[in-house]
Amino acid sequence: MLRKYLIPFSLLIGFIFFSALELAAQTSLTREQLEKQKAEVQARLQEFDKILKQTTATKKNSIGELNAVTRQFQTQNRLVNTLDREVKLINKEINETESKIKSLESQLIELKAEYGRMIYNASKMNRGLSIVSFVFSSANFNQLYARLMYLKQYTDSRKQQAAQIEKLSLELIDQRALLDEKKIEKEKVLVEEQKERAQLDKMKREQQGLVNTLSSKERDIQKQIAATKKQQDQLNRMIKQVIEDEIRRAEAAAKKENSTATKKSGTSMPMTPEVAALSNSFAGNKGRLPWPVETGFVTQRFGTYPHPTLKGITMESDGVDIRTEPNSNVRAVFDGTVTKITTMPGFGGTVIIKHGEYYTMYSKLKTITVKSGQTVSSKDVIGQVATGAEGEAEVHFQTWKGLTVMNPSAWLTSK
Repeated sequence: MLRKYLIPFSLLIGFIFFSALELAAQTSLTREQLEKQKAEVQARLQEFDKILKQTTATKKNSIGELNAVTRQFQTQNRLVNTLDREVKLINKEINETESKIKSLESQLIELKAEYGRMIYNASKMNRGLSIVSFVFSSANFNQLYARLMYLKQYTDSRKQQAAQIEKLSLELIDQRALLDEKKIEKEKVLVEEQKERAQLDKMKREQQGLVNTLSSKERDIQKQIAATKKQQDQLNRMIKQVIEDEIRRAEAAAKKENSTATKKSGTSMPMTPEVAALSNSFAGNKGRLPWPVETGFVTQRFGTYPHPTLKGITMESDGVDIRTEPNSNVRAVFDGTVTKITTMPGFGGTVIIKHGEYYTMYSKLKTITVKSGQTVSSKDVIGQVATGAEGEAEVHFQTWKGLTVMNPSAWLTSK
């Protein structure tokens, strides 16, 4: 009878504790990911705030300023959404803990009831005899041995039941304490979320104010975009000319006697084994290249797309504009050779670096600290970013494979 009741409960309790540990591990992993994401977004917002504060005195109602405020607003919205997910996750944990407490309470009641039934049944089977009388009233040695073993089993089982009751009681105390902690944590996150939502509303009003102001200047903005597009086209023609010259030189070198250069399918020009290795290494680091500035955020992304907040305005860029701190160093994103140094209308100092058949271009520099033909390594300083008339410090960055322009954001490490 003891085995009938004791063994199933032992298995059940073991299953409860194992499941609890497994669930805790899964929840912990999710919480860790969420906390990491929140910390990253908060760090980005601090970076935004630091950079934008440096242009407060000189900033104007411009499309560049609107782009920066919009990016800040989007990141703030990410933080609010992250906090909202954290609240939902804590609510889920609270519900799971409450459910676990109810289950433990139910199991504890059943165990205590079973413990009482076990003692009652054992007492009934002994017919009121004392333990000594029960043992020595045995008819023979075999019966004596059987009764001794029964008493041992009874004692062990009772101890095991008592231990399980104590274990469940302690677990119940821990779960109730954990529930209280989670409720306190929830209140803290709710307060934080409320604060960040208020900040989001403030940013939204600032953004809308800029939109209202700029919407009344649509014609001027269209002219400004057209002028920028003209300068962009001039810049791209220069880049293509530089790359075409590089391709012609590589083809001429490949025709020379004893040349090791070959042109493989899918490549833009003949390459020696050393150049091909550099090119392959650059390609292999797609999505992992460092940013051309240590701190910053993208204010204009690659491609042609409608402006996110200004109706009727279309943005177009063959690279990305990265807002950073004034006087920031501009760095090479990979090992290579400086191929071109020039100054372009609207883009200022410009440096092109060759990485095999790949090229990176850095514009809007006020100073350049490298020379044409110089070999550079990843993160080597090549110059300093210029500060525009509106107080913004931006670097314009492009990536090319042969004569094909590529999206730089796909090559840089994500932020």
